Amino acid sequence: MTCLSPLLQCLVVSPFLNLNKKPNSLPAYSTNRIVRLRLNCKIRTGQDGTRRSMPKSQTEKKVVLLGTAAPSLSEETKLNPPPPSPPTPFNGLFKRVPKKVLSVLSNLPLAIGEMFTIAALMALGTVVDQGEPPDYYFSHYSDDNPVLGFITWRWILVLGFDHMFSSPVFLGMLVLLSASLMACTYTTQIPLVKVARRWSFKQSSETIRNQEFSDSLPKASIQDLGVILMGSGYEVFLKGPFLYAFRGMAGRFAPIGVHLAMLLIMVGGTLSATGSFKGSVTVPQGLNFVIGDVMKPYGFLSFPSDTFNTEVHVNKFSMDYYNSGEVSQFRSDISLFDPKGKEVMRKTISVNDPLRYGGVTIYQTDWSISALQVSKNGEDPFNLAVAPLQINGDKKLYGTFMPVGDTNAPNVKGISMLLRDLQSIVLYDLEGKFAGVRRPSSKLPIEIDGVNIVVEDAIGSTGVDLKTDPGVPIVYAGFGALMLTTCLSYLSHSQIWALQDGTTVVIGGKTNRAKLEFPDEMNRMLDRVPELVGIDGLPNEQ
Repeated sequence: MTCLSPLLQCLVVSPFLNLNKKPNSLPAYSTNRIVRLRLNCKIRTGQDGTRRSMPKSQTEKKVVLLGTAAPSLSEETKLNPPPPSPPTPFNGLFKRVPKKVLSVLSNLPLAIGEMFTIAALMALGTVVDQGEPPDYYFSHYSDDNPVLGFITWRWILVLGFDHMFSSPVFLGMLVLLSASLMACTYTTQIPLVKVARRWSFKQSSETIRNQEFSDSLPKASIQDLGVILMGSGYEVFLKGPFLYAFRGMAGRFAPIGVHLAMLLIMVGGTLSATGSFKGSVTVPQGLNFVIGDVMKPYGFLSFPSDTFNTEVHVNKFSMDYYNSGEVSQFRSDISLFDPKGKEVMRKTISVNDPLRYGGVTIYQTDWSISALQVSKNGEDPFNLAVAPLQINGDKKLYGTFMPVGDTNAPNVKGISMLLRDLQSIVLYDLEGKFAGVRRPSSKLPIEIDGVNIVVEDAIGSTGVDLKTDPGVPIVYAGFGALMLTTCLSYLSHSQIWALQDGTTVVIGGKTNRAKLEFPDEMNRMLDRVPELVGIDGLPNEQ
């Protein structure tokens, strides 16, 4: 408990001082006149609800101002609690649902079981290959070789597990979990918030002493207590000898926010599974494609937009390499044109750096080689189509063939060319023997079986994936709200009531969290309330 500092004259606003004598010329709480009093101030500390006073030798004379003006507490217009909110469509919707149904849906074990079921289905969706044709599942998930001992093509195709996240089973579990969250919010969380907001002054000291924490301050002012509570972040309401204060109301609203955030995430996920488009294409450098030609709907809510009429032109494809010769990065310089032929956007995309336009995202995902540009015996350059070759491992290998001699002969011979990337080409003669290596950028000729060949260029192809996902912003917003409301839900909602009973202030309080720390916090705040010990006399009126 702190005291007014020694040898310092101060003004203490406290209309609840119990004076033995009042000036006859002034009302008890007049703000127009000042009554000068001489008080003895003693320092006291509180432990387990008791107070100790310092020796009289340490008391000092103080000046006290009596008046009706309270410290900067809440205005009297805020003293009464707000009127109840009008019924909302949300409440009306659930009032039509039988109470037994709401009781079952709001059951916590049921909600936990629903979440575990959804998690198991998601895990199964990572095990079972998604989006493959039926023949793929017939061969890979046959009755003779079931996955996990029981999963065969029948389970996958009948239940829709080949498109797990848009299957009726998965979407049905999301709907059931959403219903459980809404029922829990309506039957449990909203009533708790209503109770927390429906506060009132407690006018009985016995009621206040029955709270989780209670204490009393002899010879203290309830307004001084209000000032201390306001300094500790409490919202304080004061009317006459009664006080009510609270802090952490956001902690009561946070569980509702958590439920709403989870609903938002599920809505976004459902919209992604039922309203998205996806597609992939490999385009040689210099060619075009229309977005709508490669996009396929992935749900019954998938509707094309005007962006699907946009044409994509691949201006240039290039690759970067490590010192070892391995491919490190590949890029595509692409332009977008509207139906009128006007360029609306241009960007160089690479892995992890996609292009976004009109709700469509274009990702750089793969690369290939489409053609070699060569010239023979000084003639004009021409293109040789390149085909991928099957080899073991994940290495890429491409090859082409340039006929030499009579192309109408039954056994056509020619020069073979192999390449792994755009850096170098390996050439073989008519007999299939190694003839040399050339880089496309060198433009150096090489003579093979009397044919002078120059490799002018290696034309690459860009592999891109395209996707529209209207649920992504909703899912991101839901996760952001979930993190925020989860943190807010740990805030303690603390309530304090106090009553001025003569010169004694009776205090009681409770909290929904941090129940071990709450008494210590209350004792620290009560120790800071000044103690008004005695009155030595009154000076003459001015």
